[in-house]
Amino acid sequence: MKNKEITSIRGVHDYFPTELKLWNYIENILREVLTSYCYLEVRLPILEKTEIYKRAIGNVTDVVEKEMYSFEDKKGNSITLRPEGTVGCVRAIIQNRLLQQKKTNHKFWYLGPMFRYERPQMGRYRQFYQLGAEVFGLDTEDIDLEIILLTNRLWKKIGVDRDVTLEINSIGSRIDRFQYKKELVSYLKKYEHILDEDCKRRLYTNPLRILDSKNQEVQKILQEAPLLSQYINKSSNIYFKNLCEMIASYGIKYIYNPKLVRGLDYYNDTVFEWKSDKLGSQNTICAGGRYDSLVQDMGGENTSAIGFAIGIERLVLLVKSINNISNIEEEINIYIIFSREDEKNSAIKLSEEIRNIYPTLKIFINFFSQSVRKKIKNAKNISARIVIIINKKETKKRYFLIKDLKKKQEYYLIKDDLMLKIKDFFKIKNVSI
Repeated sequence: MKNKEITSIRGVHDYFPTELKLWNYIENILREVLTSYCYLEVRLPILEKTEIYKRAIGNVTDVVEKEMYSFEDKKGNSITLRPEGTVGCVRAIIQNRLLQQKKTNHKFWYLGPMFRYERPQMGRYRQFYQLGAEVFGLDTEDIDLEIILLTNRLWKKIGVDRDVTLEINSIGSRIDRFQYKKELVSYLKKYEHILDEDCKRRLYTNPLRILDSKNQEVQKILQEAPLLSQYINKSSNIYFKNLCEMIASYGIKYIYNPKLVRGLDYYNDTVFEWKSDKLGSQNTICAGGRYDSLVQDMGGENTSAIGFAIGIERLVLLVKSINNISNIEEEINIYIIFSREDEKNSAIKLSEEIRNIYPTLKIFINFFSQSVRKKIKNAKNISARIVIIINKKETKKRYFLIKDLKKKQEYYLIKDDLMLKIKDFFKIKNVSI
């Protein structure tokens, strides 16, 4: 009897080379732009103690209540697969005393998988990939502006700037939100009987999240609800006004969205999202904001902070939706073929000699037991630029047959001339042979 096929867990995905060409293209741009702004890469654990999320994110948030993958290890400690990156990053900089070091650059970025137990749908998975960036120790509008400029530059480099919109809001201080929550709950209680189950639960746990409910009936109720903006302190209002003017001065269009909030308790003042109308309901590809109390809440010194996160899967979906992928097709530079088994070593030796001189070239040796004609066909199918055929008869004469698949030309060259021809083929400079 055939064994039952083993399948992956629902909501997690395998990614293969064809798909990862696009991923790598996007990730390389992300790294390039972040480096140009002097952000430094850090690599953080996937596993953290559960308590740090409960303390930082809030016990009554959806993430902690419903979405975390938590379990006990062999010693009975509660461990969680990270649901987001900011808390782990803050834990790391406190534990390793990075803020006490005399270096002036406290800008960091990281990339990797996050985990949330949510209903899988397009753009929302149980294992998903995020790029996060965090800045510590700066409390003026300038760093908020830099992050908006940085993300805007990312969209331009990737080619999606016309398909994303910036939404921005100020959610004030904790005291502001505490006063506002009381008024919002008092208002919504009058309509509790017609709220959906999710909003009824949030009414007593995290009422601000009701503001961004997708339920149109709830949005109708909220039209007459008190506004958070009416409860925000003067200092936060001035800060936000200045930031918006600075953003506009750089020609970046934005939408002021007074209902925009974040799902985690640690945010304050500036919050923002970059959204696209090409992704359906899961339309946010980047979100962030200030979290000036989090470092102190987690045991560190009083430190201002701001950050953002980009959902890689959603960004990939956006790039695919606008068919902006024609410029990332990779090709194999040199495809080496041998016709007989005893010519294999010659093929390997030649490939290594080429790599020694031209280390950036992509060189593929076909080791399959196929005819030369079949191997050449395979070379064309995978967009190889040139084919080098190892033939014992010609090799004895120190000659190699080269096929230029792009120009459909053939050459018989000795090894030294072959190396020069390769240099010419790929327009390689600053290499002496």
